[in-house]
Parts: sequence; structure tokens; C-alpha cells
Amino acid sequence: MKFYPIIKIVGIFLIILGLSMLVPALIDIIYQHQNYRIFILSSLITSMFGVILLLSVWGKHQQLGLREAFLLTTSTWITIAIFSSIPFYMSNLSLSITDAFFESMSGITTTGATVINNLELQSKGILIWRALLQWLGGIGIIVMAVAVLPMLQVGGMQLFRLESSDNADKILPRATQIAGSIVLLYLIITFACALSYNIAGMGLFDSLAHALTTISTGGYSTHSDSFGFFDNPKIEYFAVLFMIIGSLPFVLYLQFVRGKPGNLFLDSQVITFIVILISAIILCTIYVHINIGIHYGEALRRAAFNVTSILTGTGYVSSDYMSWGSFITALFFFLMLMGGCAGSTSCGLKIFRFQILLKQLFVQTKKVAFPNAIFIPLYNGKEIPESINKAVTSFFIIFILSFVLIGIILSLFGLDLITAFSASASALANVGPGLGNIIGPTETYASIDIYAKWILSFAMLLGRLEIFTVIVIFTSYFWRQ
Repeated sequence: MKFYPIIKIVGIFLIILGLSMLVPALIDIIYQHQNYRIFILSSLITSMFGVILLLSVWGKHQQLGLREAFLLTTSTWITIAIFSSIPFYMSNLSLSITDAFFESMSGITTTGATVINNLELQSKGILIWRALLQWLGGIGIIVMAVAVLPMLQVGGMQLFRLESSDNADKILPRATQIAGSIVLLYLIITFACALSYNIAGMGLFDSLAHALTTISTGGYSTHSDSFGFFDNPKIEYFAVLFMIIGSLPFVLYLQFVRGKPGNLFLDSQVITFIVILISAIILCTIYVHINIGIHYGEALRRAAFNVTSILTGTGYVSSDYMSWGSFITALFFFLMLMGGCAGSTSCGLKIFRFQILLKQLFVQTKKVAFPNAIFIPLYNGKEIPESINKAVTSFFIIFILSFVLIGIILSLFGLDLITAFSASASALANVGPGLGNIIGPTETYASIDIYAKWILSFAMLLGRLEIFTVIVIFTSYFWRQ
């Protein structure tokens, strides 16, 4: 194992994280809150560790291989979660180490599950730090999905490999240029989202904070009632628009601005995602109108916002959908697991995996009827390699097994089945709010057992890094020569 490049890159990320902590420090200085000292101290500690790591391998050059890429991905996310929890622990929130790490891991993985109550009473610096963590986690997962996961061939992500023998499929010459272009695009969309919120009636600070967590499909809000606090249709519809934008492949946006709009609008994954979203909204609207008695306009508004929030894995809430009935609970549970598109900030099982699994199912069904015939499953007009079929099937199996196992473990800590299994699904799918009275859409995870919080933190990491990326480093053969 070549540790030098891993240490170097982790050090660079810690320096970036340390500098990012100066943003909430500045916010607290502007709003005259004493927490600015905590952020400055946290920034010094984090940056110092980053510099030490960087200097320790200065001048030592090694090539980053496949095994190193696996270890780097997991170690980077864990290290960032540890150091980004320092402000939470040292501030006036009075959080334990467990709660601080839980909040940090939830932020950097863009899950959105929180242990902080009465958000309105917290300093602006803490609120913007939560939002900034999710924003950083969002751009991190996009770059990872574009440059790292296809190389690691995790869960069928090699289907989206940028480098290929066909030059027409290359958007830019190198993955680093892709990453740079995506970061710029990410910034522009975030600014557009903040401006839209502000025009719709949201305050300047709230606009910025919510823009950071909308584009990253993270879901952290500056208010305990989330978007229910604003009760503004314009704001909610803007949120729906930008949550959808955050859930579509960012590489396709690059192709769009480079004169290939058809790649975005004709992409199989995008079309399927939009069809599922619209269908779920219509179904939810009709059900809420008939069973709850809300007129169609208001029912559409509530359905559009909450369905989009759950499907994209954002986790914003505008109303208590647990009171809408068992059908909505079951629907939202399924949408929670599904997630958005590959190459976006959303998580979950991803739309393309459902597509490939269904194509496999159809092919196998046809083979039963016509055993001598040859059927070739296609994705976006291209043949799906057998390696991708196997990778997707394996991912589905390991995801379901992880979901069941984590749910059972959580139930051992005294949680009821609905809470335990919805918490498992919410953490693995990086959605945030669960189901039931304990962690439902209007509640927090503050009352959950300390050991359950560590389990859920690990589940968030698993879900964000596509499971295999994490569990492979715990195998003996990974460390063998």
C-alpha cells in the first residue's frame, strides 16, 4: 500500500476544510456572536494538521493506484467528518462527542439528519457551517462520481466512465478539467438558487444557507420547521426546481452548455427520473385531496415539495406527511430508497440501477419464452456489458442486506420497527428524516441511543460512498500483496 499520496491528498483537504471554517467565523463576527472564536480555533487546528500531513510527505512521490483510491476515498470522508465536528463540540451547543460527530457526518454526507433542537436560537455561524458542510459534501460526491467511482467500478458506476476509446464521448480531455468545470457550474447554480429564494421573499442569510443545502440535496435548514416556517408557495416551487437540478447528472449540464442539449433532455436516466417524480406527485396530490380534504391547488403544492424532497434525498419538510396516511408513508419509504440520478448530489439506489435491473428482468422473462433467442439489453442505445449487470445486481443485494442488518441492530437498542428500519433506510439513502413519531419529518435524532447514532453515522458513510467502497477495505484480501 502506497500511503504517501493518501496522506498528501488528505492533508490538502484538511487545509481547505480549515479555511472554510473562516466563513462561519466571519458570519459570527458580523452578527456579533462569540462563537467566532471557536471557528477560528477550529480552523487553526484543522489547517495545522493538514500542513503537518502535507509536510510529512513533501518531496515523496508515489503513483496513486486502485487500492490507494479505495482507501483514500473512505479515509478522506471520515477525516473530514472528524475535524468538521470540532466546532459543533466546542461551541455553546453543548453537544457530546457522539452528537457532534453525528451532525458532522450527516452534513458532509448530505444526509440532513440532525440532533440540534431549536435551530432559531443557534448562532448564524453554526447554521451556515452546517449548510457549508453539505455544500462541500455535495460537490465532493459529484467529483467522486465523475472521476473516482467509475475507475473503482463500484455498483455499475463504470457505465459512466469519462475516458473511453471513443473520442466523441469525451467532454474534456482530463477528469481534472471535468472537476474544475463542475465546481464552477456548481457555484453558478448555487448563486442562482440563492437569488431565486431572495426574490421569492426569503431573507438574505436564509437564502444563502438554503441555497447551499438545496443544490447539495442536503436538507439542513435554519429553522426547526424547515420550509414550513416560511409557508410561501413561491419559495417552495423554487426549492422543487433546484432540488431537481441537484438530482440530475452534472456532466450532462456541461454537455448542455457546450452545445449538446440533447444529451440532457434525451438521457434515459433523466427521462425516467422525471417520469417517476411527476407520477408520484400526481398520485400523492390525488390521494391527499381525496383523503385529507385539501383542495387540489394546496394538495399539489404540498405533494410536489415533499415528494421531490424525499425522492431527491434532500429531506426538507413543509408539512407533516406522516399524518397523510399509511399509503403515503409506504410511497415515501420506496421513494426514499430510490434516490436521484448517478453523477448528481443525490444518493439512494439511483435511477440507472433500477433501469438496468428491470432490463435484466425483461430479458430473463423473454428467454423463458424464447430460450434459443438472443436478447441484448440496451442503456441509452448502447449494449449493457455483463460486468455492469453483475455489479448492479450485487449492489442491490448488498444494499438490501445492509438495510435489513442495520435495521435489526437499531431495533436492539429499543427502537420500534418503523423507527429502526426507516432510520436505516434514511441513513443509507442519505435522506435525513425518517418515519414514525421519534425521527419523523417534524422530529430530530437527539433522543436516539448513543450507540445507535454511531451505527447510523456509519450507515451514512456507507450510503454516500456506495457501500462497496467502504466495506472492501475491511477485507483481508484488500491488504494482501
